Amino acid sequence: MAVDLKSESLDTSSPSFQHSKTARPRSKIWIAVATAALYLTWTGNPFATKTQFDRVQQCSIDNFHKDLYFLENARPIKSQEFLDRRDNLAKALHVSGVDAFVLEPGYTFQYYANISQPQWEPWEPEERPFLMIVEPSVDNSTGGVKAKTSFLSPSFEAGRVRMLGIPSEDELDIITWEEHWDPYATLKEQLFPHKNATLMVDEEIRDFLVRGLDANGFKTVGLGGEVEAVRQTKTPAEIELLRAVNTGSIEGIRAMRPCLEPGLTENQVIEILDNTLKTIGFDLFFDIVLFDSNAALPHGGFATGDKVLTHETMVLIDAGYHYLGYSSDICRSFFIDPPQESLIRRLLRLSGPVEEVTEPHAEKLKVWDIVLLAQTEAGKMFVRNGTAASVDIAARNVIEDAGYKGTFTHRLGHGIGIKAHESPYLNKGNHETLLRPGMTFTAEPGIYLEGKFGVRHEDIYLVKEDGHAEVISGRRAVSPYEP
Repeated sequence: MAVDLKSESLDTSSPSFQHSKTARPRSKIWIAVATAALYLTWTGNPFATKTQFDRVQQCSIDNFHKDLYFLENARPIKSQEFLDRRDNLAKALHVSGVDAFVLEPGYTFQYYANISQPQWEPWEPEERPFLMIVEPSVDNSTGGVKAKTSFLSPSFEAGRVRMLGIPSEDELDIITWEEHWDPYATLKEQLFPHKNATLMVDEEIRDFLVRGLDANGFKTVGLGGEVEAVRQTKTPAEIELLRAVNTGSIEGIRAMRPCLEPGLTENQVIEILDNTLKTIGFDLFFDIVLFDSNAALPHGGFATGDKVLTHETMVLIDAGYHYLGYSSDICRSFFIDPPQESLIRRLLRLSGPVEEVTEPHAEKLKVWDIVLLAQTEAGKMFVRNGTAASVDIAARNVIEDAGYKGTFTHRLGHGIGIKAHESPYLNKGNHETLLRPGMTFTAEPGIYLEGKFGVRHEDIYLVKEDGHAEVISGRRAVSPYEP
C-alpha cells in the first residue's frame, strides 16, 4: 500500500519530539563515558609513567614465556661424545693417509675438546703455541682405529691445561716446552722423531703456527675431505641443541612482533629482542634489525639504527644467539599489526576512512611471497647426495623467473653448528660438495630493492637419510603478519 508522506504531519512541538532531540546526544555521551571507564579498567592508568619501550619490552617477554617447548630436549653435550668425535676424527685421518690433525683454541678445538678460545685466553690469542694433536692409533689385531690425543703447552701452563677439564679417558698427555726452546722442534722430537709426518691443520689455525711446523720437518696440508666432514655431520645431541636455539630465536621474534608499535627505532627493537632472549639463558651473538630501505643491503649499512617504525614498514630481522655452545642464525621479514579501529569508535558506530593497500605495500607483499616460494623450492633439494649448488640454483630460478633477476645478491646458505657459518657453503658454483645425512644448513633467499626495502627468510634444514629435509627451526613463515 502506498503511503502519502505529504499527508503525514509531524508535531515538532510535542514533548516527546523535544525529548528525543536531547536524549540521543546524551545517550552517545553516556556510551562514551562508559567506554572510557571500561578502557581504564582493562588497560590500567594510561597516564602512568611507563614508557613505550618498557611496555613493549614487557609484552614481548610475557608472550615469549607462555610456551618454551623448544627447550625440552636440549641437553649439554656429554663428555663421552667429545671422545667419540675424536675417534671419528682419527678414523677419517687414517682413511685419508694423514698422520695427525693439529689445531689451536677456537671453534674446532671447542668441538673436539669442549674448550673455547676465550676459556683458554680470555684476553686475546697469544703467541705461545698451545696445540692439540690428534693421531689415529690402529689396533693391529682388530683393525680398529682410536684417537691418540696430545697437547703441546708452555711448561708453565701445564697445570692450567690439566685444570681445564678437557674430556679424556686417562690423564692428559701434555708435551711441554720451555720459553727458550723451539716448540715445534720439541713436538717433532716427542711425537715423530724418525718421520717427516703429514699434519692436517685446522682452517682457523694462525699462519705463524703453520710456518713453524713447516720449518721443522713437518708437511702441512689444509683441512678437507673426510676429516672436514666429521664436524659437518651432526649427532642427535647436536641436532637437538640446534633445534632449540634456532627455534627459540624465531619464537622470540614471533613473541615480540605483535607488541611492536609505531615510533620505535631499529636500535630499540634490537634491544627488546635481545632482552627477551636473554631471559631464558641465550647468549647474545648478533642482531640486525633493518627497516625498509635500510634492508636493501642484506646486512644493512653504517647509518642504521635510528629509522622509525610505521605500520607500512617492512621489518627485516637477522639474528643469532648461542645456547649450550651452539649457534642460531635465522631471519624473518614482516609487518607489525595494522592499526585497529578504536573501541570507542566501534561502540559509537562512527564511520572512518577505509585504508587501502598502497602500491609500495602491495609490492612488499608480492616480494614476500616470491622469497618464501624460493625457500620452498630450495628446501626440496636438500636430499642425500644432492649437490650444494643445486639448492642455491633452485631458489635463484624462482626469483629470476618472477622478474627479479640480480636482486638475490648472496649465496643461499651455509652449514651451521657451534659456529653460525660453517662449511659446506651453498652457492651456485659448488657442484663438488655432496650433501650427507646429518648435515645442517641455513636456507636464506632474499630480494633487495635499492632505495625501497629488502625481504629475506631464513630457516635451518637437516638432511635426512631418506626423503626431504627436516626444518629444525620450527614452523616456517606463513605471512608477513605471521612470520
